Amino acid sequence: MSDSELTLDGAPHAQHQPSDKKLYKLIIASSIGNALEWFDLIAYAFFAATISKLFFPTDDPTLSLMLAMFTFAMSYLIRPIGALVIGSYADKAGRKSAMLLTIWLMMAGTFLIAVMPTYDSIGLWAPCGILLARLLQGFSAGGEFGSATAMLVEQYPQRKGFISSFMFASQGVSGLLGAGFGLVLTALLTTQQLEDWGWRIPFFFGLLIGPVGLYIRRHIEEAGEFTEKEHVKVPVAELFKTHKRGIVYNIGAMMLSTSVTYSIIFMPTYATKFLGLSGSIGYGGTLISYAVLTVLTPFIGNLSDRIGRTRLMMIATGLFFVSVYPAFVFLSGNATLMALATVLFWLSILKSLYFGGLPALMSEMFPTQVRATGMALSYNIATTVFGSFTPALLVWSISASGDLLAPSYYMLFTCCVSAITLLAIRKHFRIR
Repeated sequence: MSDSELTLDGAPHAQHQPSDKKLYKLIIASSIGNALEWFDLIAYAFFAATISKLFFPTDDPTLSLMLAMFTFAMSYLIRPIGALVIGSYADKAGRKSAMLLTIWLMMAGTFLIAVMPTYDSIGLWAPCGILLARLLQGFSAGGEFGSATAMLVEQYPQRKGFISSFMFASQGVSGLLGAGFGLVLTALLTTQQLEDWGWRIPFFFGLLIGPVGLYIRRHIEEAGEFTEKEHVKVPVAELFKTHKRGIVYNIGAMMLSTSVTYSIIFMPTYATKFLGLSGSIGYGGTLISYAVLTVLTPFIGNLSDRIGRTRLMMIATGLFFVSVYPAFVFLSGNATLMALATVLFWLSILKSLYFGGLPALMSEMFPTQVRATGMALSYNIATTVFGSFTPALLVWSISASGDLLAPSYYMLFTCCVSAITLLAIRKHFRIR
């Protein structure tokens, strides 16, 4: 029996396997909340230039953009708190209860953004309202990944790499929808129409996803390892007492995936503001990226069950290290749709290769009793520190230095840290 088939306490996973119908419902129920979270996040990032004009107006367009990106980043500061609160709730009351809570909170934040009056209408209340909405979404998102991923791997442990990969594949679906809205709206609407009402359309669409997610999540069953284990009274205390190494290693493993994810989200802004391309070209190039992530990620997750997660991820880090800098040299010297699409296509292949087995790897470093809390906390610390500030950091670094290769430097740094972390995971957890 391989290490990935054992729980941390050395007991083999139960061999119970849900029916195909229940499996599909479980995948949809678990991933739809993550999809809603990422759709709202991507929509905000993609329309950051428009939002900056409407809610953060200044005499300097770059400063306005940075304020909008800063608000984007600030919402992540509350995510670790949401991870501790909702993650603990999931480890005590159940994964299903936590998943219902997160989607309600996410819908509330989306509604606030969709209906919020602009700065011209209500002054400083407008940016404050946007910040409040993003904080609410951030708190919700803090508990979403850990609860939903724990639900997946505990009900289908024999193929946890495959089934948990849909948590990240759903990000690709969200990206396709977000980039699709960006492409269509920028192509069909004038700048004035986009600023008047067009930018709100994706957020109203996001509200339609929520009720579907609530309905499906209400009709799933709590099962698997969670119902078979004795629960601890204070999951947070147990987590920090005996599983600190798992938190640190999960954060390190997340760094590369996170930096690439948020660099891809930043690419429409990079294409329009720094490469001089049209908005539709920026969104069109990103569509290709998210199509690759949606289709390829489950195949990589399945492959990780067969040949090992860290083995695949080490291959990906090596390819990232040797190719990311030349890719941005090529793009900065050839600012065309074809060049942008080529670079994003390659980055997306490498990202899928790296993070297809990542959710399963993260779950294997925590026992059932603290799994949702541990995964949620480490995931959200990583996204807060190494993801949320990425767009603002890249805007500042490129503007200050004039160096269009800045995104590649950031990804090279995170690549090195994640590679070292994977070696440590192989040594201490013996996960191949």
